[in-house]
Amino acid sequence: MSKQCAQVAVLMGSASDWGIVKETVDTLKKFGVTVEAKVISAHRTPDLASEFSKNARSCGYKVIIAAAGGAAHLAGVIAAHTTLSVIGIPIYTSSLNGLDSLLSTVQMPGGIPVGTMAVGKSGAVNAAIFAVQMLSLSDKSLEDKLNQYKEDLKKSVIEGDAKIQSDLSE
Repeated sequence: MSKQCAQVAVLMGSASDWGIVKETVDTLKKFGVTVEAKVISAHRTPDLASEFSKNARSCGYKVIIAAAGGAAHLAGVIAAHTTLSVIGIPIYTSSLNGLDSLLSTVQMPGGIPVGTMAVGKSGAVNAAIFAVQMLSLSDKSLEDKLNQYKEDLKKSVIEGDAKIQSDLSE
């Protein structure tokens, strides 16, 4: 009997990426999406990255999110070995402010797509939301949660504006 995996695998190239990747995991959990997080390096553990990717679909994963910095090849390596959707999160680097990570993640050859998010925390949150949107295509409860999430975003903007208008009138 094979192990049944979570809906989403969240991979990071280094344990030092956890500070950003935790935002992804926490966001997925808020939607009730099952998630597993693992450290797998495209460069330091390439065989593990390949093996994980090749077995991801049969294990039961639906989406893979891969975060890496610098020569951020993790998402591309994962995408090269699976037919599952792969979302990349470029991690901030001190030398180039994450531009190196962004370009490494987004510049994929034709036929090996990686949905690339923004560098840093907003990209980490958006990767989770994007994964939930994909999963919601076949899960009405996730669709409902996304609709509520959008309503909550709208409400927070309206409340913020009301606060500013109140401050201006004082």
